[in-house]
Amino acid sequence: MTESFRRSGEYENPEYPQGHGEQAAYPQQQYSPSPVNPEWPAPPAQAPAQAPVPAGFATEGAYGGGHGGAGHGGDGDGGTAVMAAVPAGPAPAAAHKKRTRGPLALLAAVAIVAAAIGGGTAYGIQELTGSDTVTSSSTSTTVVPSSAKGTVSGVAKAVSPSIVEINATSNAGESTGSGVVITSDGEIITNNHVISGATSIKASTSDGKTYTAKVVGTDSKKDLALIKLENASGLKTATLGDSSGVQVGDTVVAIGSPEGLTGTVTSGIVSALDRDVTVSTDESQQQQQGGGSGQWPFEFGGREFNGDTGSSTTTYKALQTDASLNPGNSGGALIDMNGNIVGINSAMYSAASGSSSSSSAAGSVGLGFAIPINTVKADLATLRAGGSDSN
Repeated sequence: MTESFRRSGEYENPEYPQGHGEQAAYPQQQYSPSPVNPEWPAPPAQAPAQAPVPAGFATEGAYGGGHGGAGHGGDGDGGTAVMAAVPAGPAPAAAHKKRTRGPLALLAAVAIVAAAIGGGTAYGIQELTGSDTVTSSSTSTTVVPSSAKGTVSGVAKAVSPSIVEINATSNAGESTGSGVVITSDGEIITNNHVISGATSIKASTSDGKTYTAKVVGTDSKKDLALIKLENASGLKTATLGDSSGVQVGDTVVAIGSPEGLTGTVTSGIVSALDRDVTVSTDESQQQQQGGGSGQWPFEFGGREFNGDTGSSTTTYKALQTDASLNPGNSGGALIDMNGNIVGINSAMYSAASGSSSSSSAAGSVGLGFAIPINTVKADLATLRAGGSDSN
């Protein structure tokens, strides 16, 4: 070997003990095809093949270009002589373990990071711990038990405890809407037009309990609001899905409180995607039109529905559904068949006029619209900070 040993058999490297050069050397040194030094002692008489060969090293002919056994050329002799002097022992296993420990640890760390990333891409993890953690699904989490999977009744049973009825009192009167529980301590997502201008807000859960609620933040441009129930705990939270995966024709379920009928369940399909729905951002206009009738004026395709939207408006992309929506469904949930919330119901076309006297004649004609849940998730941090309307 090229200058790996002194003539006395000692290592030049001081890290290895004297007299143990051959045993400690082979895991760390690269063999060279240099001729054997004639001053070195002759190899032992015992055949080299009887010595166990460590894993990862070739047998006869491995050195010197693969020329047969120990008798073919100086390269082959040199390789065989060194290999014969290597005894079996724990050193190779220990060295091998040291070499692989780093990569194995790296792979484990990468797996953990991948799991964390996979758990929530677009929305990710709102909080790792705490009562304000929002349950979110970046794919399609199955909330409905397997025995009831794919059924409207299964979705209704699994998600209804996470939907509340909201009663808001303002100077214009009282209005009824719905909301979706997103944290166990009472954070509720609803439409801005449900609570806009309210002086008092009450929310009732599916088990009949009633809570006083306060507004945390509003975003009139997206027609979203976040309210918080007082002294609430242990509430059943909804799972926020991924609206980017919704397709036309998907079956959906709507849950809300139309006309104060708490926990009403309807079903249908997604009729269209990315509808440009225009709604009012003017608080007085919301109070005037939304008041007792709960009919929310909106525009689509240059036409106004359910009344005058006023001069101050905003437009957002909406999911269209033929699931029956009526006054009071606003702020409620549009749900996929796995039980994930894919939208917040926000507007519906009514054949009747916007006056409260004719509201009893109003009814769903299969033209409902929902704010995609990905829009809600992207706006949640802003709402928790007071909303865009507070800036």
